Amino acid sequence: MKNIAVILGDPRLPDSAKPGGKFDEDDLDTVERLKQALAQLRDYTFSYFDNHSTLESDLKARKSAAGISFAFNLCDEGFKNDPRREADIPEMLNRLNIQHTGAGAYAMGLCYNKLKTLRKVRELKSDIGIPQTTLLLKGNWNPKKLNKFRLPVIVKPNCGDGSVGITQRSVAYNVEELAQALEEVSNVLHESDLSILVQEYLTGADLTFGVIGNPGNFTSLPITKEDFSRLDFDPKLPRISGYEAKWYENSPYWNIKSVPANLPKETEELQKETNDKIIKDSLFLFEKFKCRDYARFDWRLDDQGTPKLLEVNPNPGWCYDGHLARAAEFAGINYSQMLDKILKSAERRLKLE
Repeated sequence: MKNIAVILGDPRLPDSAKPGGKFDEDDLDTVERLKQALAQLRDYTFSYFDNHSTLESDLKARKSAAGISFAFNLCDEGFKNDPRREADIPEMLNRLNIQHTGAGAYAMGLCYNKLKTLRKVRELKSDIGIPQTTLLLKGNWNPKKLNKFRLPVIVKPNCGDGSVGITQRSVAYNVEELAQALEEVSNVLHESDLSILVQEYLTGADLTFGVIGNPGNFTSLPITKEDFSRLDFDPKLPRISGYEAKWYENSPYWNIKSVPANLPKETEELQKETNDKIIKDSLFLFEKFKCRDYARFDWRLDDQGTPKLLEVNPNPGWCYDGHLARAAEFAGINYSQMLDKILKSAERRLKLE
């Protein structure tokens, strides 16, 4: 039986990505559901580490006392709940000579920066579609510059996780809305990175492809799409899944659900061609971006049905009701089984079987 150290965000500390700026009852419930799911796995014993003030010394003591087979890095919040420090966790584990699930510092650092991600994609494989994107610095725009954009566009922070800064007001159909969106996004930027992306607003299906495993032994999960039908009561609401969909229960966006990305039968041939390209390109990027054990790729179709990559998520959300778990469910894989598959993938990669 293997001893697994599960690393989580710190509920004692502030968390700027959450609406109240801290862990709430839903967050604690999510962690409890995780523990219940892991308790069903008979090949492992789990110990949990979430006190970031003593994290390194706690891990070191645990390793000396009982041994750690490897760490299950589920600290999406970043070290000390700072998303800019997500890569600090694998770096700490490397210092302690503790092997771990998921991506290392390279993939985390690269994918935290959306523009760097897209530029790397273009450098690696020019036939992978990416949205037309312009970078602006906070406050560095004027009406003349804004008039040059082909609208509509979506405005988002260049760096960040959890859809922070992306709301229904992020989609701009005219220059006035664009200026307002830029101001709103500016308000959530951290002083360490003041860059903003202005990106073509894609109106086709909003797709996600999740994968568990590693090159040569992938489990490709069903491609899912966001079901925006709950927004049909208001055609003016942009069809996006942003911060409101993740955090605000009273928002109409809260009712958006992920569903299998099945297209009408008359487009079955096009669907297969699109799906095959999304899967092929995602698996290519998994390897090139040095993802490990699991990852998620966010795509969106343009008005011609061409898939364009939005983001690479090397350590995607692991919660019971997240995109990865939903896709696994559509494949007949329950939450415990999904977590087990991630752990087993790490074992094979680390040659610990």
